[in-house]
Amino acid sequence: MPDTKFVVMQKLGRAYGQGARRVLAVDGVTASIRPGDRIAIMGPSGSGKTTLLHLIGGIDGPSEGGISWPALGERETLRPGRVAYVFQTSSLIEALTVVENVELPLLLSGQPPREARARAAAVLAEAGLAILAERLPEELSGGQAQQAAIARAIASGAKLILADEPTGQLDHPTAQRLMDRLLGALEGSDAALVLTTHDRSVASRMSCIWRIEHGRMEEKS
Repeated sequence: MPDTKFVVMQKLGRAYGQGARRVLAVDGVTASIRPGDRIAIMGPSGSGKTTLLHLIGGIDGPSEGGISWPALGERETLRPGRVAYVFQTSSLIEALTVVENVELPLLLSGQPPREARARAAAVLAEAGLAILAERLPEELSGGQAQQAAIARAIASGAKLILADEPTGQLDHPTAQRLMDRLLGALEGSDAALVLTTHDRSVASRMSCIWRIEHGRMEEKS
Protein backbone atom coordinates (compact mmCIF):
# COMPACT_ATOMS: atom_id res chain seq x y z
CA MET A 1 0.00 0.00 0.00
CA PRO A 2 1.44 3.40 -0.91
CA ASP A 3 2.39 5.82 1.87
CA THR A 4 -0.56 8.13 2.49
CA LYS A 5 1.22 10.51 4.84
CA PHE A 6 1.14 14.06 3.57
CA VAL A 7 4.27 15.17 5.45
CA VAL A 8 7.06 13.27 7.22
CA MET A 9 9.64 15.14 9.32
CA GLN A 10 12.73 13.45 10.74
CA LYS A 11 14.89 15.43 13.20
CA LEU A 12 13.99 18.53 11.20
CA GLY A 13 16.00 21.66 11.93
CA ARG A 14 16.34 25.18 10.59
CA ALA A 15 19.19 27.42 11.71
CA TYR A 16 19.87 31.08 11.00
CA GLY A 17 23.15 32.91 11.40
CA GLN A 18 26.70 31.66 11.87
CA GLY A 19 29.02 30.92 14.76
CA ALA A 20 28.05 32.51 18.05
CA ARG A 21 25.05 34.11 16.37
CA ARG A 22 23.66 30.83 15.08
CA VAL A 23 20.08 30.27 16.24
CA LEU A 24 18.09 27.09 15.79
CA ALA A 25 14.58 28.30 15.02
CA VAL A 26 13.42 24.69 14.59
CA ASP A 27 15.36 22.00 16.43
CA GLY A 28 15.02 18.25 15.89
CA VAL A 29 11.30 17.99 15.13
CA THR A 30 10.09 14.50 14.26
CA ALA A 31 6.41 14.28 13.33
CA SER A 32 4.03 13.45 10.50
CA ILE A 33 0.82 14.83 9.03
CA ARG A 34 -1.85 12.53 7.67
CA PRO A 35 -5.05 13.01 5.67
CA GLY A 36 -7.79 14.58 7.73
CA ASP A 37 -5.48 15.83 10.49
CA ARG A 38 -6.48 19.00 12.33
CA ILE A 39 -3.34 20.24 14.10
CA ALA A 40 -2.74 23.39 16.12
CA ILE A 41 0.85 24.49 16.75
CA MET A 42 1.12 26.50 19.95
CA GLY A 43 4.03 28.26 21.62
CA PRO A 44 5.23 31.70 22.69
CA SER A 45 6.33 34.35 20.20
CA GLY A 46 9.68 33.41 18.72
CA SER A 47 9.28 29.72 19.53
CA GLY A 48 9.60 28.63 15.89
CA LYS A 49 5.94 28.09 14.99
CA THR A 50 6.00 30.07 11.75
CA THR A 51 9.38 28.66 10.70
CA LEU A 52 8.04 25.14 11.19
CA LEU A 53 4.95 25.98 9.16
CA HIS A 54 7.15 27.32 6.33
CA LEU A 55 9.19 24.12 6.36
CA ILE A 56 6.05 21.99 6.28
CA GLY A 57 4.81 23.88 3.24
CA GLY A 58 8.12 23.94 1.40
CA ILE A 59 8.45 27.72 1.54
CA ASP A 60 11.74 27.23 3.40
CA GLY A 61 14.22 24.37 3.40
CA PRO A 62 15.83 22.63 6.38
CA SER A 63 19.37 23.12 7.62
CA GLU A 64 19.43 19.62 9.04
CA GLY A 65 17.27 16.53 9.22
CA GLY A 66 14.76 15.72 6.55
CA ILE A 67 11.25 16.43 5.35
CA SER A 68 9.25 14.74 2.60
CA TRP A 69 5.72 14.81 1.22
CA PRO A 70 5.03 11.15 0.32
CA ALA A 71 1.42 11.58 -0.81
CA LEU A 72 1.82 15.11 -2.21
CA GLY A 73 4.94 15.01 -4.36
CA GLU A 74 8.19 16.93 -4.56
CA ARG A 75 8.76 20.29 -2.86
CA GLU A 76 8.80 22.12 -6.22
CA THR A 77 5.31 20.85 -7.11
CA LEU A 78 3.50 21.58 -3.83
CA ARG A 79 2.13 24.99 -4.73
CA PRO A 80 -0.34 26.15 -5.80
CA GLY A 81 -2.24 22.90 -6.24
CA ARG A 82 -1.39 20.70 -3.26
CA VAL A 83 -0.58 23.16 -0.47
CA ALA A 84 -2.48 26.37 0.33
CA TYR A 85 -1.62 29.12 2.82
CA VAL A 86 -3.71 31.43 4.97
CA PHE A 87 -1.54 34.09 6.59
CA GLN A 88 -2.14 36.29 9.62
CA THR A 89 -3.11 39.09 7.27
CA SER A 90 -5.24 38.09 4.31
CA SER A 91 -2.52 38.44 1.65
CA LEU A 92 -5.17 39.16 -0.97
CA ILE A 93 -3.83 40.85 -4.09
CA GLU A 94 -5.03 44.44 -3.85
CA ALA A 95 -5.60 44.94 -7.60
CA LEU A 96 -7.91 41.93 -7.89
CA THR A 97 -11.50 41.56 -6.76
CA VAL A 98 -12.40 38.94 -4.21
CA VAL A 99 -13.58 36.45 -6.82
CA GLU A 100 -10.44 37.06 -8.89
CA ASN A 101 -8.30 36.41 -5.82
CA VAL A 102 -10.14 33.18 -5.10
CA GLU A 103 -9.84 31.88 -8.65
CA LEU A 104 -6.15 32.78 -9.01
CA PRO A 105 -4.67 29.49 -7.66
CA LEU A 106 -6.96 27.58 -10.00
CA LEU A 107 -5.76 29.56 -13.01
CA LEU A 108 -2.14 29.07 -11.96
CA SER A 109 -2.80 25.33 -11.77
CA GLY A 110 -3.98 25.36 -15.38
CA GLN A 111 -7.73 25.23 -14.90
CA PRO A 112 -9.69 26.87 -17.74
CA PRO A 113 -10.86 30.40 -16.85
CA ARG A 114 -14.57 29.59 -17.05
CA GLU A 115 -14.21 26.60 -14.73
CA ALA A 116 -11.99 28.54 -12.34
CA ARG A 117 -14.51 31.36 -12.11
CA ALA A 118 -17.40 28.96 -11.54
CA ARG A 119 -15.50 27.16 -8.77
CA ALA A 120 -14.51 30.44 -7.11
CA ALA A 121 -18.06 31.75 -7.24
CA ALA A 122 -19.45 28.51 -5.83
CA VAL A 123 -17.03 28.50 -2.88
CA LEU A 124 -17.81 32.13 -2.09
CA ALA A 125 -21.53 31.37 -2.20
CA GLU A 126 -21.11 28.37 0.11
CA ALA A 127 -19.20 30.59 2.55
CA GLY A 128 -21.89 33.27 2.47
CA LEU A 129 -19.52 35.69 0.75
CA ALA A 130 -21.15 36.02 -2.67
CA ILE A 131 -22.04 39.63 -1.89
CA LEU A 132 -18.33 40.41 -1.63
CA ALA A 133 -17.30 38.81 -4.92
CA GLU A 134 -16.78 42.01 -6.88
CA ARG A 135 -15.26 44.06 -4.07
CA LEU A 136 -11.59 44.94 -3.84
CA PRO A 137 -9.63 43.93 -0.72
CA GLU A 138 -9.50 47.56 0.46
CA GLU A 139 -13.29 47.49 0.72
CA LEU A 140 -13.32 44.56 3.17
CA SER A 141 -13.13 44.41 6.94
CA GLY A 142 -10.36 42.34 8.50
CA GLY A 143 -12.70 39.46 9.14
CA GLN A 144 -14.10 39.55 5.60
CA ALA A 145 -10.60 39.59 4.13
CA GLN A 146 -9.58 36.56 6.17
CA GLN A 147 -12.75 34.72 5.16
CA ALA A 148 -11.93 35.48 1.52
CA ALA A 149 -8.39 34.16 2.03
CA ILE A 150 -9.83 30.97 3.49
CA ALA A 151 -12.21 30.67 0.54
CA ARG A 152 -9.19 30.95 -1.77
CA ALA A 153 -7.47 28.11 0.08
CA ILE A 154 -10.59 25.92 -0.03
CA ALA A 155 -11.26 26.65 -3.70
CA SER A 156 -7.75 25.56 -4.66
CA GLY A 157 -8.59 22.00 -3.67
CA ALA A 158 -5.33 21.77 -1.73
CA LYS A 159 -4.75 18.63 0.31
CA LEU A 160 -2.75 20.52 2.95
CA ILE A 161 -3.92 23.89 4.28
CA LEU A 162 -1.48 25.84 6.43
CA ALA A 163 -2.71 28.84 8.41
CA ASP A 164 -0.34 31.14 10.32
CA GLU A 165 -2.21 32.85 13.18
CA PRO A 166 -5.29 33.26 10.94
CA THR A 167 -7.32 34.77 13.80
CA GLY A 168 -4.49 36.74 15.38
CA GLN A 169 -5.80 40.16 14.38
CA LEU A 170 -9.47 39.45 14.93
CA ASP A 171 -11.70 39.89 17.97
CA HIS A 172 -12.95 36.74 19.66
CA PRO A 173 -16.44 36.53 18.07
CA THR A 174 -15.04 37.18 14.58
CA ALA A 175 -12.28 34.63 15.18
CA GLN A 176 -14.81 31.98 16.16
CA ARG A 177 -16.95 32.68 13.10
CA LEU A 178 -13.88 32.38 10.90
CA MET A 179 -13.03 29.03 12.47
CA ASP A 180 -16.63 27.93 11.93
CA ARG A 181 -16.24 28.71 8.23
CA LEU A 182 -12.89 26.99 7.91
CA LEU A 183 -13.75 23.81 9.79
CA GLY A 184 -17.19 23.64 8.23
CA ALA A 185 -15.74 23.87 4.73
CA LEU A 186 -13.34 21.02 5.48
CA GLU A 187 -15.88 18.77 7.19
CA GLY A 188 -15.78 15.33 5.62
CA SER A 189 -12.69 16.19 3.60
CA ASP A 190 -9.39 14.31 3.76
CA ALA A 191 -7.52 17.61 3.48
CA ALA A 192 -5.24 18.26 6.46
CA LEU A 193 -5.28 21.57 8.33
CA VAL A 194 -2.30 22.82 10.32
CA LEU A 195 -2.46 26.21 11.99
CA THR A 196 -0.38 28.22 14.43
CA THR A 197 -2.16 30.11 17.18
CA HIS A 198 -1.80 31.74 20.56
CA ASP A 199 -5.53 31.37 21.15
CA ARG A 200 -6.46 28.36 23.29
CA SER A 201 -10.08 28.56 22.19
CA VAL A 202 -8.94 28.15 18.58
CA ALA A 203 -6.52 25.34 19.42
CA SER A 204 -9.21 23.50 21.39
CA ARG A 205 -11.22 23.08 18.20
CA MET A 206 -8.45 21.06 16.58
CA SER A 207 -7.96 17.34 17.13
CA CYS A 208 -4.26 17.60 18.01
CA ILE A 209 -2.01 20.24 19.59
CA TRP A 210 1.74 20.46 19.08
CA ARG A 211 3.51 22.61 21.65
CA ILE A 212 6.75 24.25 20.53
CA GLU A 213 9.33 25.85 22.83
CA HIS A 214 12.70 27.22 21.61
CA GLY A 215 12.18 25.40 18.34
CA ARG A 216 11.68 22.00 19.94
CA MET A 217 8.55 19.89 20.00
CA GLU A 218 7.77 19.74 23.72
CA GLU A 219 4.46 17.92 23.66
CA LYS A 220 1.76 16.44 21.42
CA SER A 221 -1.76 16.11 22.74
